[in-house]
Amino acid sequence: MPALRPIPPRAPEPAGLEARAFDHLRYIRATMERAAAFTAVPGWGTVGIGASALAAAAVAARRRSPAAWLATWLIEAAIAIAIAGFTMWAKARASGVPLVSGPFRRFAFSFSMPLLAGAILTFGAFFRFAAVGPLPGLWLLLYGVAVVCGGVFSVRIVPVMGLCFMALGAATLLAPAAWGNALLALGFGGLHIAFGLLIARRYGG
Repeated sequence: MPALRPIPPRAPEPAGLEARAFDHLRYIRATMERAAAFTAVPGWGTVGIGASALAAAAVAARRRSPAAWLATWLIEAAIAIAIAGFTMWAKARASGVPLVSGPFRRFAFSFSMPLLAGAILTFGAFFRFAAVGPLPGLWLLLYGVAVVCGGVFSVRIVPVMGLCFMALGAATLLAPAAWGNALLALGFGGLHIAFGLLIARRYGG
């Protein structure tokens, strides 16, 4: 009968192997997030923003004072933010993807900085210089910059929309001041509706 040999003890796993594996997984996940595009840009929400902008332009055209005109468009900006936020959340939920993700954070940060600059210029122009004439062109131009910057992290059509807003903003700055409200309707109303329909058709929702 052969002699029984003791089973040699199992060699311990290298220290830190599990930690390194988790580090690799985190790196892979971060790389995939950086490569991913923010796809929750809402097509129908963009159409809704355009429709509300047309209504705001109609109301603002009847305002007699610059303060009332400005207040109308500031209210419209708040409505547009609410529409965008809700419809982005709804599209992300319907797609089964988290809204607050790496692509969203990069999109939101890049999008918000030009808008912050626009807000500062708006209040500076109005409260210090009592001027509203340059505002339509500045709004359209800086909004276009925001869309282009955020669109780098989104689908291809979004930066194209931003370039159209920038071109219209530049034209508005050169146009007579009396055309400002109508050009805001063309930009925030017409461009939003046109591109919103394209986004809804090509990318869903």
